Amino acid sequence: MKRSEELKHELQSGVLYDPTDLKLMLEQTKYQRKIDKYNKTPSTALGLLIRQHKLKKILGSVGKDCYIQPPFYANFGGKHVFLGEGVYINYGATFVDDANIYIGDYTMFGPNVTVVTASHPIHQDIRKYGIQYNKQVHIGKRCWIGSGAIILPGVTIGDNTVIGAGSVVTKDIPSNVVAFGNPCKKHRDITEEDLKVFDHNKPIPDEFK
Repeated sequence: MKRSEELKHELQSGVLYDPTDLKLMLEQTKYQRKIDKYNKTPSTALGLLIRQHKLKKILGSVGKDCYIQPPFYANFGGKHVFLGEGVYINYGATFVDDANIYIGDYTMFGPNVTVVTASHPIHQDIRKYGIQYNKQVHIGKRCWIGSGAIILPGVTIGDNTVIGAGSVVTKDIPSNVVAFGNPCKKHRDITEEDLKVFDHNKPIPDEFK
């Protein structure tokens, strides 16, 4: 078996490695057990407090006022997920967190969003060995990731950006834009006009301006 330091380097550095290494699998299973317990917490006032407490033990780091709605799935048990402040993640999120996933302050996720850091060689003669490589994902501050979006390895999404529901994000998306599609592409900039209207030009009430 490899040393822990060597395994950690392989996970984060983009090199090919064997994910079935016994030491790695034992560590991964330990973290997955924690997330299993998180998903079984009751939806009660006490259960919500328990979830807040458990998140701090599950994830790599958690800012204040973050919440993940169960069920939440993570390949490495969330150990490689790092949240800023005020992050909200809705039902059914799946994070393939073999490498680090960074999510900035006040970013929101709709239901059933998938964030992937792991990939495999294309050719079947290499892929038969079960080896993989990982690329970190960075999601900026104050983003909105729509329901069912899929964010692929190595992607960076800039601050304030909206990713439309069902999008497949294969490449970096800049800050301050609305982007959607498969593959996901910029549709327009977010402008001052968006402070005035919502949902096809309905006026935003003064109390929310």
